Amino acid sequence: MFRRQTTGSVVCVSCGYLVGVNDPQCYHCGRRNPGLWGFAPAFRKLGGDMGFVPFVIGTCLVLYTVTLLLSGPSVLSGGGSLLNFLAPSQNVIMIFGASGYFPVFLLHRWWTIFSASWLHASLLHIGFNMMWIRQLGPTVGEFYGAGRMVIIYTVAGAVGFLVSSLANNAVTLGASASIFGLLGALVYYGRRTGSSHVSGQALSWAVTVFVMGFIMSGVDNWAHAGGFAGGYVAGLVLDPLKPERIDHLVIAVGCLVVSILSIVVSIVHGLSFLR
Repeated sequence: MFRRQTTGSVVCVSCGYLVGVNDPQCYHCGRRNPGLWGFAPAFRKLGGDMGFVPFVIGTCLVLYTVTLLLSGPSVLSGGGSLLNFLAPSQNVIMIFGASGYFPVFLLHRWWTIFSASWLHASLLHIGFNMMWIRQLGPTVGEFYGAGRMVIIYTVAGAVGFLVSSLANNAVTLGASASIFGLLGALVYYGRRTGSSHVSGQALSWAVTVFVMGFIMSGVDNWAHAGGFAGGYVAGLVLDPLKPERIDHLVIAVGCLVVSILSIVVSIVHGLSFLR
């Protein structure tokens, strides 16, 4: 699948125009190394998000399953509520990197603003979030490019959980802060490009879910608001009308490394409390 092409033409990963596989720059959009060292065809097979959406869904499902298994048989009780059905224990999600005022400011686990986006509190929680990621991820990847989409997702999650922690929410987690960041980026894209349909649709989704957060218990609206703001500002800084650059992909890889390391550090640091 990831076989390298060394001769001939490839499609630029930014603008879709044909370029030489070894061209240093795309003559249409100006992107440097548009052939990605000959791996551009392989990456395009992954889709507009370059495989990030399946990676997020797969990683979240694995972490959710592991936290359930480590929580023991108590997860089956659900506390009599559908919202809490198959909910990992508080201790386990804290060890794996839940964020909030308590972990960030009292335990000084500041890195949890990056790890919390990958953890979920119940079956319904992860189900809804994965559905939204599957819906929004490819669209943002198409408009901004895969690299910038990863940056937006990571930045929005971190901003959302920082805002939630500053608002004194004791413990918080879930991909919804990052999801609201994707919505914020879509709203900015619509305004930047003049597409009222895109901005209007994204804004209506954000408002609807935000209002639902006031109706349903246990919803972290501070993380949602912070994530939306973070995604909107990240979209503004990254400017969807400019071609994606190679350094965006490098930063995106850095974001993924930071996210994975934050989970590892959370587990190692969390287990030290049990010794």
